[in-house]
Amino acid sequence: MTGKSLGFRTGSYGSLQQQQSNGVLQNHATSLLVRKNSKLLLSNYREKERLLPYLCRCLCRMRVGMAILFSFAVLAFLWGFFTVNKAPGGSGSDIDDGLQHGRYKIWGVTNHLASVFPGKEDSQKDDSSHIQNYSEVSAEKMTHIQIPASTKPVMVSPVFGGYNSLDHPCKSFALPPPPPPNRKRIGPRPCPVCYIPDEQAVASMPGSPSRSPLLHNLTYVHEETPIEFEPHGGSDFGGYPSLKQRNDSFDIKESMVVHCGFVKGSAPGQGSGFDIDEADLAELGQFHDVIVASAIFGNYDVIQQPSNVSEAARTHVPFYMFIDEETEKYMKNVSVLDGSKRVGLWKIIVVHNVPYKDARRNGKVPKLLLHRLFPNVRYSIWIDGKLKLVVDPYQVLERFLWRQNATFAISRHYRRFDVFEEAEANKAAGKYDNGTIDYQIDFYRKEGLTHYSEAKLPITSDVPEGCVILREHIPITNLFTCLWFNEVDRFTSRDQLSFSTVRDKIMSKVNWGINMFLDCERRNFVIQAYHRELLEHMRPPALPVTVRDQPPPRTPSMVVRDNTARRNPGRKTPAKRGRDRRSGSKHHRKVSVGNRDTNSF
Repeated sequence: MTGKSLGFRTGSYGSLQQQQSNGVLQNHATSLLVRKNSKLLLSNYREKERLLPYLCRCLCRMRVGMAILFSFAVLAFLWGFFTVNKAPGGSGSDIDDGLQHGRYKIWGVTNHLASVFPGKEDSQKDDSSHIQNYSEVSAEKMTHIQIPASTKPVMVSPVFGGYNSLDHPCKSFALPPPPPPNRKRIGPRPCPVCYIPDEQAVASMPGSPSRSPLLHNLTYVHEETPIEFEPHGGSDFGGYPSLKQRNDSFDIKESMVVHCGFVKGSAPGQGSGFDIDEADLAELGQFHDVIVASAIFGNYDVIQQPSNVSEAARTHVPFYMFIDEETEKYMKNVSVLDGSKRVGLWKIIVVHNVPYKDARRNGKVPKLLLHRLFPNVRYSIWIDGKLKLVVDPYQVLERFLWRQNATFAISRHYRRFDVFEEAEANKAAGKYDNGTIDYQIDFYRKEGLTHYSEAKLPITSDVPEGCVILREHIPITNLFTCLWFNEVDRFTSRDQLSFSTVRDKIMSKVNWGINMFLDCERRNFVIQAYHRELLEHMRPPALPVTVRDQPPPRTPSMVVRDNTARRNPGRKTPAKRGRDRRSGSKHHRKVSVGNRDTNSF
């Protein structure tokens, strides 16, 4: 009987035919009954089992019980998953869901120090850096990912005029992992940046100036006949500050008088060596909350037109482009500049009597001394002449200044973090005279300059990518750019070499810092073009081919044009043979090639 009961136990998981082979077709209830009887014949250990464990084992052996348990497990997992990922208030989860399903377009995200801090030697390679592995796409083609205006209401702080940090739409975003490396696309690339809509960015502008630590009153040296008392002391335009005056300028006080260019003349731009027309000076003196400025000297770059500029910025944010007489002459010759002195959004400011022979050094004057040229401006965005701005100015300032409660922002170099390495790279690339670079670095080393290391954290880099500067015009930032300019005037024009020295000396005296954001984030809102010299040596593009549905009858003159079109690289001309060859065809081909080259240039 025991063997027969064990046979039925096996049959409960088997097929119907196995149960019929025992001479009887049993239903589910009979099977349970037989198992119950077999249980009564087991040992005392089985008879002492409790009812609840026994029922659980029976249910687990049944397919229905397994299905029920599996269903409960799936429901519990889903409930826990949505509970953990649900953002407070619900709106945050809506944003995340929209991002995952492509409903929202976002350029990016917040800055994470851990993802970009330089490690050992391998971390400095272009193809191994976390930041440099992003897909190489131009900012024009890059997906504009932007928080919809309806996602979050504008919450204006009564003090700063911006978002409450706990309610900012971009607070939940993090830098996504980089795509896999691509051998065809190496080097620095843009990465995502989270911007809020332009109307909300305008509303987040602080209502009052930021506090300037310790320094409240900053004035500048004026001297009509500056005298150079020391070698490597600077220039007439900078006033030849002595080493003692240089060192004293780093001793921050409530009121200070420092050298800051424009030492001669009645005012900056008037007999100072960087002279500007009276009408333009009057315009530069007007009040503006935000300006965008750039410069092209020595006809070195091609002017780039900003894009994606909001109506508010077009109305209230002026764009100023400083050029010298050489660049002005070229722009007039090619009919780019007319009597209105406007090229697209840019208002052209012509500079006369430039102070330096080096065009790049002349460009440092508006780059670092904008507060002297624009005495009544609150915020400024500086971009080098080779760059094209592709994000609204208000959005850029909100992301890198106002959201961070910063007064000065600049991107760090995409690869180098150490001044000594930057100096060697400049020497290898022939950026400046090697002896002058060595003199500057030796001078800084004697002052205490050391290699960059983790000991400098939270400072993330000693080398900036100085082609973009975002700043609020307050005394401490004005002092910083003045002293930075004095270093450029005294030593080399490579401002990356002197940046950290000036920054660290000021930070050692007052509680002030600089927002050094990622270089890939900078590449998100500006596109870098080639210098004019490189563009002129590039291969000209092929002429477009005009396709006609029904071409007119051929004539000898039209054969030349037709051959020109057929020799376009995009189309292949079948070889002529037999009687199709004409005695003058070879001559015609030579003429067509000559015409093509002439038209290309």
